[in-house]
Amino acid sequence: MAKAVSKNSKIKDSKAAADAKNWTKVIRAVRSPKSGAYTFKEAIVHKDKVKDYLAN
Repeated sequence: MAKAVSKNSKIKDSKAAADAKNWTKVIRAVRSPKSGAYTFKEAIVHKDKVKDYLAN
């Protein structure tokens, strides 16, 4: 039998989901100076600061 979900948990989850839409996962290829191979750096960045993150 499934567990019942209270109304309060649904409200908290919808607020968290609305806030989560403001964040983006950014994957960036970085070249190693030693071997020349590419590695990937992942970061969770606020959607307003994505261009700033990629510019660095």
